[in-house]
Amino acid sequence: MSYHSIPGRRWPYDCGSFSRLPAGFLPPFVQCAGSRRGGGGGGRGGFGGPGSGGFGGGFDGSDGFPSGRKFTSDDLQSLLLALLDDKPSHGYELIKALQAQSNGFYSPSPGMVYPALTYLEELGYVTVEVEGNRKRYALAELGRVHLAANRERVDMMFAKLRHIARKMDSVRRALAGEDPADDEGGWIPELVRARHAIKSALYRRDDIPADEQRRIAAILQRAAREIEGQGEGS
Repeated sequence: MSYHSIPGRRWPYDCGSFSRLPAGFLPPFVQCAGSRRGGGGGGRGGFGGPGSGGFGGGFDGSDGFPSGRKFTSDDLQSLLLALLDDKPSHGYELIKALQAQSNGFYSPSPGMVYPALTYLEELGYVTVEVEGNRKRYALAELGRVHLAANRERVDMMFAKLRHIARKMDSVRRALAGEDPADDEGGWIPELVRARHAIKSALYRRDDIPADEQRRIAAILQRAAREIEGQGEGS
């Protein structure tokens, strides 16, 4: 584990996963670690094979990327299944596709991707066609069924990956002295303050009875539907 720092802060990171950040800096909302044999994430969604994809703790539906959160082997395998649902691909093409999805900020190493693909093959989720000295992977029917059952979670992972890419690009622009447009810099200050206000309100009311918790849950669920543009009738 290595560290880069700015005054007063230190964060562990994986040198290979986020190559486009300015030298000597990694934002506080990311904590990266190298791959681990048999690494995290087993159990959720029926995965948990070898390796880790670069972030810590996995995607659990929470907002943003809190400190210590990373792709588990489960997460990486789900992303690979989604990419193979688009088209059959070689391992190198899948790595490039993940780079493209994240604007180049997330680049899992072959040592992460190929063991994950082998594990998916063992599960019967992908098929393999040998072309010379390369393997071309395709989504099998069993993998398509599994992906459909986890589609909402996979879509959220891609959305969060694109979000963190925008935030990192905003950091890069700021450090370069650039002034990004509002639509390039992630969330506007008003939205950030609103999110913090909701979190603070929940923290202050962590000892409320079940009936009050249900009332608050209904408010948040209604707000989530409106944010998604579904409205009251959905």
